[in-house]
Amino acid sequence: MAGHSHWAGIKHKKGRADKEKSKIFSKLSREITVAAKLGDKDPYMNPRLRTAIQAAKQANMPKDNISRAISKSELSGDKNYENLRYEGFGPFNIALIIETLTDNKNRSASSIRTILQKNGGSLGESGSTKHMFNNYGIIHIEKNKISDEDAFDIAINFGAKDCMSTNGFHEIITKKQDFYKIKSEFEKKVKFCDYTAIEWRAHNYLKLNKEQSKKMIDVLNALEALDDVQNIFMNAKLED
Repeated sequence: MAGHSHWAGIKHKKGRADKEKSKIFSKLSREITVAAKLGDKDPYMNPRLRTAIQAAKQANMPKDNISRAISKSELSGDKNYENLRYEGFGPFNIALIIETLTDNKNRSASSIRTILQKNGGSLGESGSTKHMFNNYGIIHIEKNKISDEDAFDIAINFGAKDCMSTNGFHEIITKKQDFYKIKSEFEKKVKFCDYTAIEWRAHNYLKLNKEQSKKMIDVLNALEALDDVQNIFMNAKLED
């Protein structure tokens, strides 16, 4: 279920406090800068950059911030960032996949390990939790933008794995390698999608009670407070 595996989805539903905006904008800016540095500065020629800019707009990032992040990619002295994935376990043996964008992998690993160990978890080896998840492209489009029939037709014709309608939006699930292609086809129809991302979706989810959920949320907040952490995925459903 969207929002259970992807912490950003959970936070989006609960609403973001103003004090978190600068942290969120900083992470989005970093992704825009790296995407622009690794590819074309034109988002229409660079799918990763286009997706990063869309995510920034969804978070209400000002246009000036987006422009500055793109311009920053041209600075020769800028830091070199890597996309690194960490796997591990939180409290209650919850499996975690933590995606980072970092210029210091030792710092990232140490910070993540410390938070997990303080909360009864552990940082695992590569592959320790990945086998519990599938890596999918996820597209959400509000139902009032496209009919059920058109959404299913595009999904089927261009090779999506699944297309379902629920809670006021269509959710299209794609293979990772087909994500940008299918996203582009939908954008021809609806101009822009309401949410797009590549997510790790768990095969099975553990149901946490209120007390366990509160503990898990504290851990997730601590992890997300780290500058290097971009996305967190887990195999747990939180109770409101």
